[in-house]
Parts: sequence; structure tokens; C-alpha cells
Amino acid sequence: MKSLQIAATGMAAQQLRVDVISNNIANMSTAAYRPRVAEFSDLMYQQVLTPGTITSQVGTLVPAGIQIGTGVRPSSVSMEITQGALRQTGAELDLAIDGAGFLEVTLPSGEAAYTRDGKLNRGANGEIVTTDGYPLADGIVIPNDARRISISRDGEVVAYFDNQTDGQPIGTISLVRFINEKGLEAIGDNMFRETEAAGSPNRLVPGNQGVGVLRQGFLEDSGVDVVKEISALIEAQRGYELNSKVITASDEMLAATTRLR
Repeated sequence: MKSLQIAATGMAAQQLRVDVISNNIANMSTAAYRPRVAEFSDLMYQQVLTPGTITSQVGTLVPAGIQIGTGVRPSSVSMEITQGALRQTGAELDLAIDGAGFLEVTLPSGEAAYTRDGKLNRGANGEIVTTDGYPLADGIVIPNDARRISISRDGEVVAYFDNQTDGQPIGTISLVRFINEKGLEAIGDNMFRETEAAGSPNRLVPGNQGVGVLRQGFLEDSGVDVVKEISALIEAQRGYELNSKVITASDEMLAATTRLR
């Protein structure tokens, strides 16, 4: 009986789905987190009687045939391209991306990484860094005597000083876009790494060529819909139970077979 193995693949699939849902729920308060979705595909089929097979000398064809499936397998755990709600904080270095795009940061290894978490700070030397201390790749340094800074929607950073009315531009924050955002590799700490599947990074001025704009004094909340995740969790739990019932039924049928005299 193949039903035991088939039901086992179904239980494993639902276990993976619960793992993905639990990670989403755990990150319901993570800034700019994009939920993941587990996707599945059916396994190969045993062709007992192939459709279109000739069954008589006059050329009669089998219209449907007999194709027996062998279960299910995970095909991907993909990232949903959804934006979380923008929450006003009032902090001058809090940035939210309203639309598509990522901020580019430089890791200690010199490698580029990408994030939508706009909780930024001023480093020891005045550079703009993430909460983990990674500087923005734009290389903007805030002067020590700057009274405050302003960041426009198109990324221009202007510093204001005492006894001066007009501000002084000190750089521009750019946004990076990928052809296939789902192909980025998540490396933790709200950051992603470029892959061949994602395509080459395209650095753009905010508000141009399909990238979003920057909102100073805002942060992007997690994109997790808790009600949706709980509904999916219940569905996965029921799917797991149904597959376990198939195993129980198959076991009872095999037991009946062994009791035959």
C-alpha cells in the first residue's frame, strides 16, 4: 500500500508549513519583516495506464488512463512582496521606504547587504549606520556640529547648523531594486544578500523608475497579518490530522489483511 508513504509526505509538508507560519508569527513585531509562504508541488506519478494508449485493433484510445500519485513535496518558501504599515516615530534618522526598494549597507567583510529596516543611527565618526553598526553604502557622514538633519523624499540629506538659516547638502541616500526580490538570500538581522536568482542590484534615486520614496521620522512595521497566519495554522493542523488518519486507516487495512485465514 502506497498510502502510508503518501500520507507521510503530507504530514512532513504540513510540518514545514507550520514551521514557516511559526516564524512569521514570531516576527510579527520585527521592523519591515516580509512574511514567508510555503509552497508545494505533487510528486511524480506512477503510470499504470497512460492516457492515449491504444486498446483495440481499431485504434480505440484510453481517454484518461490510470495515474497514481506518490505524494507531495515542498517546492519553495517564498517571500511575500507586501509592505507593512508605516508608523510615525519622529526620530530624524528613522526612515521608512514607501514603495519598492532596499537600503544598501556594507558588512564588516566589505560585502554588500540590503535591508528595509530604516532604524538608523549616527556612528562614532558621524556615519549613518544600522542598529548593528553597519554603515550605509552611500557613505554619508553627518558633521559633528550639525544641529539637525533633514532627509527628503528623494533621499537628499541636508544638515543644519547653528547661526545658519540655510541647510547644507551632505549627500543622497539611494535605494536598490532587484528584478526578482523573492530570489534574495535572507541572512538574518533584517538583511538580504544578492543572488543570481535575484538579478543584479539597480541603484536608483528614490521616487524614480519604480522605487519608493523615503519617509523621514517613520518606520515600516512587520507585514505579518496575524489573523491570516492563525487561519493558515489551523488549516495546516487539520491537514496534518487528516494525513495521520490516512495512516491509521491504512494500518487497519493492513492488519485486516494479516488476519485473513
